[in-house]
Amino acid sequence: MIQILTGTALLLVVLALFTLFSYKAPQGMKAMGGLANAAVASFLVEAFHFSFFGEVLGIKFLENVGAANGSLGGVAAATLVPLALGVSPVYAVMVGLTCLNFKILPGFIAGYLISFVIKKLEEKVPAGLDLIVIILVAAPLAFAIGHFTSPVVNGVLETIGTVLTQASSASPILMGIILGGLITVVATAPLSSMALTAMIGLTGAPMAIGALSVFGSSFMNFVFFSKMKFGSKKDNISVAIEPLTQADLISANPVPVYVTNFIGGAMSGVIIAMMGLVNNSPGTATPIAGLAVMFAYNDPIKVVITAAGCAFVSIVAGFIGYAIFKNYKITTADVVRGTNSDDTAA
Repeated sequence: MIQILTGTALLLVVLALFTLFSYKAPQGMKAMGGLANAAVASFLVEAFHFSFFGEVLGIKFLENVGAANGSLGGVAAATLVPLALGVSPVYAVMVGLTCLNFKILPGFIAGYLISFVIKKLEEKVPAGLDLIVIILVAAPLAFAIGHFTSPVVNGVLETIGTVLTQASSASPILMGIILGGLITVVATAPLSSMALTAMIGLTGAPMAIGALSVFGSSFMNFVFFSKMKFGSKKDNISVAIEPLTQADLISANPVPVYVTNFIGGAMSGVIIAMMGLVNNSPGTATPIAGLAVMFAYNDPIKVVITAAGCAFVSIVAGFIGYAIFKNYKITTADVVRGTNSDDTAA
């Protein structure tokens, strides 16, 4: 129990650091948006093509497509984050390629820090020489950052993974509460539930809880975002389909979103654990692919009943979250992205 509580606290610290980064770091919101896009480009493609079309339906070509995308999360982050910060595409790709052997979070760190180095070099070095200087300085420095941050990041992920493993050996209700709540919260954070469950190789009952609790969160987040009026109808639909697409908006409103998602995820987790479902495809903690993969390992009727139960309690959780936070001061999409939306959700 002590280890579970320690790991849970560590996960909350990680989420808090992401939120602090979004608010206080230079261009933090834009960088978080780049990280979210990287997770979509790598792990979401992997979840569909590798886990569902490949492992479940047996389409080898699409399995290879998913494996290719899923293995390049570090490249995606180290490329898309500099692009989001206004770095030239050729330099962004250069930084991304140096992070070939790193996972998504080290790639994110390298891409973010090197962006400022590249901008400073472009400012200080005479035109014509800047290309050579950036190649000689930025590429090795990006690799060094990824190399030295990887052990720390991997250690954190392994500790969080221990939480999930410990919870899976506890009572079904405790397992459901902890796994459902934590994985659903991570699904709304740039850390990515897909990335987390893939990196630690989660399978069996814990992965089933992760997959279907995140599926249920689609209904919860649609209701919650609509009632709270975080953004437009498009934002509400997007967060329901894939929370990572709204990572910047979620990071700007961490308390209401995380608390509501934990409530809904915990309720869904209890249902899934009690139904005894399993999922042997790691990395499928995502709304659509997560549900689809469940049919490969369980009785279809049982999956449908469980999914319906998760959807129902998640909708209830959305209204509970609104009741708790309806007077909470939120940051809207217009403020986060510096836009004016005429399509605000009613």
